[in-house]
Amino acid sequence: MAIRCKSISLLLLSLLVLLPAAPAALAEDAIAQRVQITVLYDAFGNTPAMQKDWGYSALVEYNGKRILFDTGNNPDVLAHNVQAKGVDLSKLDCVVMSHRHGDHMGGLAYVLKINPHVKIYAPKEGFGVYGADLPGTFFRKDASLPADQRYFGGDPPDVVRFGSAWPGANFQLVDRNTEVAPNIQLVTLVSDKPGTLELRELSLAIQTPDGVVLVVGCSHPGIDKIVELAGSGKGPIRLVAGGLHLVIAGDQDIEKIVSALHDTLKVQYVAPGHCTGEPAFAALRKAYGDHYLYAGVGTSLTTASLTH
Repeated sequence: MAIRCKSISLLLLSLLVLLPAAPAALAEDAIAQRVQITVLYDAFGNTPAMQKDWGYSALVEYNGKRILFDTGNNPDVLAHNVQAKGVDLSKLDCVVMSHRHGDHMGGLAYVLKINPHVKIYAPKEGFGVYGADLPGTFFRKDASLPADQRYFGGDPPDVVRFGSAWPGANFQLVDRNTEVAPNIQLVTLVSDKPGTLELRELSLAIQTPDGVVLVVGCSHPGIDKIVELAGSGKGPIRLVAGGLHLVIAGDQDIEKIVSALHDTLKVQYVAPGHCTGEPAFAALRKAYGDHYLYAGVGTSLTTASLTH
């Protein structure tokens, strides 16, 4: 009987030891499932230690992954803001360059100085600044010419590779939707808009238990099209953060996009920045109320603070 009581006591003791661990494990899981977006570069903000400049960059953290999305306009400003915010760029999992405009890629030289071998996802474009390649058959040939007048002496390589503005950087060029980590995907669209025709742009879509968190650079192909693609078959769009490219849009175009996001596409929260434009900030704030999130330079947003 004494042995049986001792066994029961040991069992109860082991349960008491184990019970406190459950809430801690749940808390750690909740932290892992939240998305945190820290705005490192933009032209507006209320953080005195951060410099303002036209451009965009944000550190995106989810489930243990740290992704730098775009690098702003100026390497010195990016360096200042990164140091002011205490961000360690040597511990990135990857960098995403949304598109080839200077106000999004100008700070890449500083990133490579700190982390020269980091993987960089960038849009694949013919003869693009991030590098490119084409099959050796891409040009027409004329065998009647003497060898010294023919490309590669008439014997081109299988693949012709073109240089990038950052020789030696670890670029992975993207021309289709690409998973960069579990539940983290790059979605790609090509702009058909005047001024940015044929510009390929990458956006970052994170699948969370509450829906998709979408980080955009400039939304040149149209934020409505990007949201539609990112949410296709993946549930609701929980949050859209970044530049919506309405900075020079008229009031009617702004209202059309705001209505599409809020009423048609049912985007739950917005955190607009960069090229969204002041009139669009005002229109989105009016439409979204407390589901409009301030996202000036220096701001850290987390999905853990979002309510249903």
